[in-house]
Amino acid sequence: KKWKQLSRLQRSIILFLFAALVVCGVISYTSVGEPWKSLTNKSLDDQRTQPEIPGLKLANPAVLPAPQKADANLGDHPELSPQKLPKPPHVRRGPSNLQIKAPRRDVRLKTRHDTSRVVEEPVQADKEEKTEKSVISWRGAVIEPDQSTEPPSSKIKEPEKPSSVEAEDQKEPVPINERQIAVIEAFRHAWKGYKDFAWGHDELKPLSKSYSEWFGLGLTLIDALDTMWILGLKEEFEEARKWVANDLVFDKNVDVNLFESTIRILGGLLSTYHLSGDSLFLEKAKDIGNRLMPAFKTPSKIPYSDVNIGRGTAHPPRWTSDSTVAEVTSIQLEFRELSRLTGDEKFQKAVDEVMKHVHTLSGKNDGLVPMFINTNSGQFTHLGVYTLGARADSYYEYLLKQWIQGGKKENELLEDYMRAIEGVKKHLLQRSQPKKLTFVGELAHGHFSAKMDHLVCFLPGTLALGAHNGLTADHMKLAEALIETCYQMYAQVETGLSPEIVHFNLHAQKGHKDVEIKPADRHNLLRPETVESLFYMYRFTGDKKYQDWGWEILQNFNKYTRVPTGGYTSINNVQNPSNPEPRDKMESFFLGETLKYMFLLFSDDIDLINLDKYVFNTEAHPLPIWVPA
Repeated sequence: KKWKQLSRLQRSIILFLFAALVVCGVISYTSVGEPWKSLTNKSLDDQRTQPEIPGLKLANPAVLPAPQKADANLGDHPELSPQKLPKPPHVRRGPSNLQIKAPRRDVRLKTRHDTSRVVEEPVQADKEEKTEKSVISWRGAVIEPDQSTEPPSSKIKEPEKPSSVEAEDQKEPVPINERQIAVIEAFRHAWKGYKDFAWGHDELKPLSKSYSEWFGLGLTLIDALDTMWILGLKEEFEEARKWVANDLVFDKNVDVNLFESTIRILGGLLSTYHLSGDSLFLEKAKDIGNRLMPAFKTPSKIPYSDVNIGRGTAHPPRWTSDSTVAEVTSIQLEFRELSRLTGDEKFQKAVDEVMKHVHTLSGKNDGLVPMFINTNSGQFTHLGVYTLGARADSYYEYLLKQWIQGGKKENELLEDYMRAIEGVKKHLLQRSQPKKLTFVGELAHGHFSAKMDHLVCFLPGTLALGAHNGLTADHMKLAEALIETCYQMYAQVETGLSPEIVHFNLHAQKGHKDVEIKPADRHNLLRPETVESLFYMYRFTGDKKYQDWGWEILQNFNKYTRVPTGGYTSINNVQNPSNPEPRDKMESFFLGETLKYMFLLFSDDIDLINLDKYVFNTEAHPLPIWVPA
């Protein structure tokens, strides 16, 4: 009866819409008289098994996309961002002031290996897709806006006090596996040596059962705080916390390196504050942050390398007025976060000025920067030498990570990063013989050197992180090639451990491998860069080979660097399995970075430091990605 009351136009519209829904598979046409019943009576589970509808996105998605496998089939369309997957609920690990939004609880979990999608509220999803716009396009990269974040502001509000870490959004923990248990055992063995022979001091000397001091600030202990939290070592963490509360004093007449103390001490304290919610660590972070500020009192605002944290004075090294580019441009994540937490903009203002100044400087080569910058003139020095190794490496890392930290708003940072990667491709990439490994060399006054520091093995992980955040898929392809090279720097060596520096053969020679090692370069310092990149590659691709490679490295660390009485030691000769010549030193980053990345690499829990909520500083201390209060 009602149907007859409709006009011919109204009937036509209804029939057209019904036909479209049947074609798309949203409803099944069970009978002419009951088409609507087939839609309304379907269970939610049945609706979720329907074929994917082109153009639809998950309604009311999580704040940021979950880690996913890079799309290798983008082909001639690198500008297309990979399709985003719905995110599983987040394990609430940090304080409430992070404002990390969990996805709706009625949205089902989906792993990286699932091929089906969840289809909910198609009308709303369609609206969201139509309103979303790109904010920047640079050499084939289309960056989508992050609606959940806000740009850095010169006015920084006082944050709320953190609530209990256990307060909300909990989910069942993912059980740890045998490889993670092996990492925990390795950490406890290293920690035993530190506790027995170097407690409260900077670094353990495991063979002589003593310690060495650099700044006299308990570097190893502070570097390891968040590692203990992530590994679930509550007893060890509480013991270390007591030392921080009772014995960590910064009012000392001692010179510290601005860069090293920022990434290890300030970064470690800020990260531990966020993970634990314990205000003790924020108070200590504010203290050391304020004491480092005199470094920025230079004619150019480019900071000095050294600060006396007791006297409040700063100076360059005795032999030069230069600072290294990597050091002055790799303190930004930490100082920016300190401003956000304290409401004091002076920290962020100081480091932002450095980045803006470096952005305008001449002397770059297609985005590649020299290694030194003068604190008086503010100009690059020692022009013509370009590397992604020591003294320049983390400049490139922090360009991308600051952009991510700030909510993908600061386009100058992204432009500098993208231009630099193009510069790497143009000037520094070569392939070795005989295995044709892609590697990153160095350029000195137009002359290419096939030298690659182990430090450069941060790059695959950084490239993968950029690709995960919407940059061109070419970056992921390059990351896959470079991580293979970094693995071969281990696999082609007698101990299965990489030297500090390798040289690659550019021409095939009978009986020669791709990797050549000079006697002065064959030491191993227990460095984390390859394991770091393996973690990123596994998190974003799910390819188990990256876990297997990391497992090989851990086994070789245990075989050649483990000291029976506690601790691990750097070695002088990775080419001599019978006598690797231990150096009697355990670097703080072995606990702060290497073992932490190992544990995360072996985990299948993407919410164990979710990379859509945290960004790691260059010492592996996770800091939150900014979202609005």
